[in-house]
Amino acid sequence: MQALLEKLTQIPGPSGAEHLVRSAVQQEIEGFADAMYTDALGNLLARKGRRTDGGLRVMVAAHLDEIGVIVTHVDENGFVRFAPLGGVSPRYAPGGRVRFLNGVGGVIGLERTEDRTSAPPLEKMFIDVGAGKRSDCPVAVGDVAVFERPFEQLGGRWISKAMDDRVGVALLIEALKRLGDTPHEVYFVFSAQEEVGVRGATTAAFGVEPDLGLAVDVTMTGDTPKGVTMEVALGKGPAVKVKDRGMIADPRVVRWMTRTAERSGIPYQREILEYGSTDGRAIQLSRAGTPTGVLSIPCRYVHSPSEMVDAGDVKQALDLLLALLSAPIELGD
Repeated sequence: MQALLEKLTQIPGPSGAEHLVRSAVQQEIEGFADAMYTDALGNLLARKGRRTDGGLRVMVAAHLDEIGVIVTHVDENGFVRFAPLGGVSPRYAPGGRVRFLNGVGGVIGLERTEDRTSAPPLEKMFIDVGAGKRSDCPVAVGDVAVFERPFEQLGGRWISKAMDDRVGVALLIEALKRLGDTPHEVYFVFSAQEEVGVRGATTAAFGVEPDLGLAVDVTMTGDTPKGVTMEVALGKGPAVKVKDRGMIADPRVVRWMTRTAERSGIPYQREILEYGSTDGRAIQLSRAGTPTGVLSIPCRYVHSPSEMVDAGDVKQALDLLLALLSAPIELGD
């Protein structure tokens, strides 16, 4: 998992430009899926298994894209103005290095402000790509970039840009490879444009028309000094989402997930996230509605260039995902 995750996090894939990550995933799962295709929005869908008596069509989704920036203007001196692709925080941006898909690097600078106590909005920032004038600038309006940070192991934790949601993508790849006999028809969906409005999962869920949906994504933690107030912490196992800003997980799915974890001896946490949502929202609202839950990987410093996960949590999330997909699913009432 570590080698795969390092490979995936270092590939640039901002929203709307996920093709390099998608190609890497295709190479990883070639030969393990019964069918595989890319749809019109750029989602990669891989089907494994056929429904037997009592089996379901299950959609499991993790998003390919990461937060990034897009060029909106280049001034006469070659400085680049930009807009966010997804939830780019002004707190993390100043001094950050970015890498455009054409290979050009840059550093984010600030306009001078009177207030030195808080980060200015992104509109007061620019990217310096080393150009002296507009005609020398190696990027143009519409070019996109991602933050540049290497993958590192810190004790039992892994840190990198784009853990959100390459850790989910890695889990789906490994689950697809390792899933043996299953009564279900499972669609592993590597979705596009989650960070800008769960767009890929919206179209994918409409096409798959699943009986049950499961998103795999990161969630925030409440275990840092004076951090957000929530129960989730690194090193205590994967989290089963109960609610976030965009969805209330189906209580039947929550019970199925927690009971499976308990029967399998897998530690888990219950998650209520007051900020943000996942592909689970799109699956839940597809067509006439789909029972949907979310398997969350605790992650510190979400939407920063240095997101941290615990190696044990990742392994246990894979164990739980395989347990969920391998056995008959009884949701009850």
